Amino acid sequence: MILKRNSKICSKAFAVAMALCIGTQLLMGCYSFRGASLDPNLKTIQIQNFTIQAAGGPTNLTLMFNEKMKEYFQRNTSLKIANVNPDLMFEGYISGYDVEAKAPSSSDKGGLNRLTIRIQVKFTNAKDENKNFDQEFSFYQDFAQNQTVSAVEKDLIPKILDQIVLDIFNKTAGEW
Repeated sequence: MILKRNSKICSKAFAVAMALCIGTQLLMGCYSFRGASLDPNLKTIQIQNFTIQAAGGPTNLTLMFNEKMKEYFQRNTSLKIANVNPDLMFEGYISGYDVEAKAPSSSDKGGLNRLTIRIQVKFTNAKDENKNFDQEFSFYQDFAQNQTVSAVEKDLIPKILDQIVLDIFNKTAGEW
């Protein structure tokens, strides 16, 4: 009698566990940034070459940003790059490349310096004008006061641009 009762409890527990696993799998399949959540009418994207309207920064800063944008959207969506009549379009410019002292030390010098990059982005959705925006995105990285910007740029700029691209993607993907 006790054995029969325990097997019923185990069967119910197993059934509940299986239902939870299946439910979780179904929900995971419904929500994805890999294109599954995109409006099926959206097929193409254009990422125009961003320009620089800020003083400072390496000469290839715009190229790095443009390539990161294209790569990220191609890798994380099903959209195809198009040069004519795209469904989605990004354009803009690098509006700021600033270095400033942060966290002063006891000698009134900056204990940390901060590199901030700002990028103005205009997003156009040809299928739904309500999703268009024109917004500035920015991010920063701190570095030691005893280092020069030119010595740390190669490490800091990719991190900053990666975060800005992610923020732009989340702003647009959150609207899909």
